[in-house]
Amino acid sequence: MLEKFIPDMYQKSIFTIDYKKLKSNGIKCILFDLDNTICPISILKPSRKVKDLIEKLKSMKFKVIIISNSPKKRLLPFKEILEVDCAASSKKPCGFKFKKILKEYNFKINEVAIIGDQLLTDVLGGNRLGITTILVNPVSSKDHFFTGFSRFLENIIIRKAMKKELFTRGNYYE
Repeated sequence: MLEKFIPDMYQKSIFTIDYKKLKSNGIKCILFDLDNTICPISILKPSRKVKDLIEKLKSMKFKVIIISNSPKKRLLPFKEILEVDCAASSKKPCGFKFKKILKEYNFKINEVAIIGDQLLTDVLGGNRLGITTILVNPVSSKDHFFTGFSRFLENIIIRKAMKKELFTRGNYYE
C-alpha cells in the first residue's frame, strides 16, 4: 500500500526536472498542480520564470494542463496568461478529472505525467491511474487550511517510507 504514495520521480522544483528525458520516455502531456507547485497560494498570477518554462514546454510540443483542487476563479489568471488548459476543482486524488483529461485529449496513461507537491493528492492520484508521478518540494511553507492536515499525514507516510528505504526527503531522483 505504501508504494501508492511513492513518486516515480522526485525533484527539487519544476525548474530542475529533465523535460527532455520525459519527452524521450514518451510523455506528451504534463499536468501541473498549481498551489505550492507552480507558485505559493498567495500569488495570483504566474511569474516570468514560470511563464518562460511553460513556453519552453509548449515549444517542445508538450500539452500543458493545470490540474488543481482549487476553484476555477483561482486558475483563470494562470489559464489566460500561460495560455494552457485547466481542470479546476479536481478532487485529487480521485481519478475522475485524470480520466476525463485522458479521454478528452486522447492520451494514453503512459503519455501523461503529473507534477505536484503533495503525496496525498498529486502522487496518490497519479499512481492510482498508473500515470507518471513527479513530486517536487513545496515552493512555500504556507498552505490552505485542509492541506495542513494532509501535510501531517504525509509526514507519517514519509517516515514509514524512509524506514523501508522507499523514499527520503531531499534525496532527488529521476
